[in-house]
Amino acid sequence: MNDMLIAVTLLLVAATATAAVAARDPVRQALVLAVLGVALALLFTVLQAPDVALSQLAVGSALTPLLLLLSVRKVRRRGRRKGRTE
Repeated sequence: MNDMLIAVTLLLVAATATAAVAARDPVRQALVLAVLGVALALLFTVLQAPDVALSQLAVGSALTPLLLLLSVRKVRRRGRRKGRTE
């Protein structure tokens, strides 16, 4: 049963990682990256590493996607501003 659970979570991680790579829009990539962080945290929990899972939840599914979304917002806003001055 435990091996089956590990295999299922590994497939979930592989599917979400593939979806993150396949997404073209940076906002969508950041959101899929957050889901990938949750899937990795689930995998670490199944592998009995709760401390790593908590770190992954904090960094991989919250902070990193948030920083990416803020960066995309800033770049898009700066692009609009340059388009007005030209």
